[in-house]
Amino acid sequence: MAKVIYITGGERSGKSGFAAQMALGLSDKPVYLATARAWDDDFRERIARHKKDRDERWTTIEEEKFLSKHDFTGKVVVMDCVTLWLNNFNFDNNYDTKKTLGEAIAEFDNLIKQDFTLIIISNELGMAVIADTEGTRKFVELQGWINQHIAKQADEAYLMISGISIKIK
Repeated sequence: MAKVIYITGGERSGKSGFAAQMALGLSDKPVYLATARAWDDDFRERIARHKKDRDERWTTIEEEKFLSKHDFTGKVVVMDCVTLWLNNFNFDNNYDTKKTLGEAIAEFDNLIKQDFTLIIISNELGMAVIADTEGTRKFVELQGWINQHIAKQADEAYLMISGISIKIK
């Protein structure tokens, strides 16, 4: 069973940097598990910037949805991030939140059957203003449900606020 370290917070709260430092403290050769889909030019630039931030110590695996198909046994893995990964399921399921949540939970539960350390980054979307569209409100709820599921499985959990980590579990 995986050791799960869950890191959550708002956008630009310092989650990725905190996770990277933690991973490098646990392994000389951590794995960066990137879940982003390159939706547009801005996002392609963001992905390139993230890649540039990682040096030769990192192995990068890009996987949009099916994380458990990779063998991470004995490794330290930073998954960045739950929100983008969940969005990939949601989009592919034509925004069916029930189907999306079921598939994401099943995939996460399958992933953590492996014996490795998973540092998983997510976002607390529900801490912002209430979204003005139904689709966005449903996604915020979906994000909250998957966050709760992951946090319950986590051995440790941290909340990032303004670059400061607060251990919550």
